Amino acid sequence: MSALPEVYEEPVEHTIPEAVFERIDTHRGVSAMKLLITNEAMLFVVMFSGYFFLSNGDPRWLSHEPPKLRFAIPMLIVLLTSSAILYFGERASKLKNDLVARICILVTILFGAGFLTLQVFEYREHLKEMTPFSSAYGSMFYTITSLHGLHVTVGLLMLLYVLFLPELEAEKESPHKALHNAGMYWHFVDTVWVFIVALLYVLPNIR
Repeated sequence: MSALPEVYEEPVEHTIPEAVFERIDTHRGVSAMKLLITNEAMLFVVMFSGYFFLSNGDPRWLSHEPPKLRFAIPMLIVLLTSSAILYFGERASKLKNDLVARICILVTILFGAGFLTLQVFEYREHLKEMTPFSSAYGSMFYTITSLHGLHVTVGLLMLLYVLFLPELEAEKESPHKALHNAGMYWHFVDTVWVFIVALLYVLPNIR
């Protein structure tokens, strides 16, 4: 029995267009920041899930008056205002107006420092009646808010770093988008505080 003739097949080259590599290269910084934000968002989702799990019908959950909005609302206004100012700074940077952009970054940093100062005053007031050991709510309250305060601090360090860079944004083809990436993180931190105010402050006061 004769062997079957060999069939010659033309090798197929699987090539990826150069434009795809260029796009990946120019967006790697932004993609990395998006992954970081997604990771941190999941951390807060876990915290909020634990908050709801512990509060489900347990009479020991909140054995005292919930925190009032005396500090929470001003802190919310401070962060939302800082986000608007930073967004304006990002727009100014795109228009090559670095002076205005740097002023906006500096003002955002001052607002962020103001937020942390208000948080210190809030803790001083709340600790008179509620500690991390007084109830499950107190434990979750200080865990979540202090974790958020840590994220605010990280965001401030990012903005401070960007403030002293020779260039706020590199050329369009460059992966270095320092102001844009720091701005993404700062807007994320501000958004998280909206959920914290709604869940840890407003919700307990209307139950």
